Amino acid sequence: MSLKVEHLTGGYGQVPVIKDLTFTVPDGSIVGLIGLNGAGKSTTIKHLIGLLKPQAGTINLNDVDLAADTDAYHQQMAYVPETPVLYPELTLREHIDLTIMAYNLDAKAAWERANQMLKTFRLDNKLDWFPDNFSKGMKQKVMIVTAFMTNAKLFIIDEPFTGLDPLGVHDLIEIVEQKRDAGASILMSTHILATAQQYADRFLLLNNGVIRADGTLADLKAQFNLPSADLDEIYLTMTKED
Repeated sequence: MSLKVEHLTGGYGQVPVIKDLTFTVPDGSIVGLIGLNGAGKSTTIKHLIGLLKPQAGTINLNDVDLAADTDAYHQQMAYVPETPVLYPELTLREHIDLTIMAYNLDAKAAWERANQMLKTFRLDNKLDWFPDNFSKGMKQKVMIVTAFMTNAKLFIIDEPFTGLDPLGVHDLIEIVEQKRDAGASILMSTHILATAQQYADRFLLLNNGVIRADGTLADLKAQFNLPSADLDEIYLTMTKED
């Protein structure tokens, strides 16, 4: 088991946005974090990556507690934000070198992984470009490369398809599935429910800061008594009930 979250409550200041969340993201699985705007997805992710301190509860990654050993926790995790965050003064090549240093990676092996993804995303001839030369979609692809070139055990991806063209979406899904098949854990937040249904193994349905449902699509169909429903219909039913 990779990520284990128990009784997580948190938010901004003293106001709780997420309340008593308990869930896991097992090794070798893609878990879809599903919720409307304001449901608490971004707040949950900010706690998981250490940007917000919990008001209560624990976050544990492969027996490493986030609060007890922040550095060891972060060495096992990689994050792709919804909005790309790049250093304007660094080239693409320098972003990759920085990632190698930050994660203490073997440079040769890391560059081999990076080069493969750069070719996939058609960025291999842009190593000396600065972020100002990139479109939003290209910046997103840089974030994907720098995350997935690591040896992280957990990948947290926030709205990964934003700004990507259809070919980029296909390429990203292939990379995510390769990491999943190699034993990594992936937590993917997305509004695109059809894609989530097709590729995620399990789902966390978040509404008003609480987990309303957790399980496979079959589990959700049984919980909401909708034997022939898709994920979109299940989520709409949940929001109407709430």
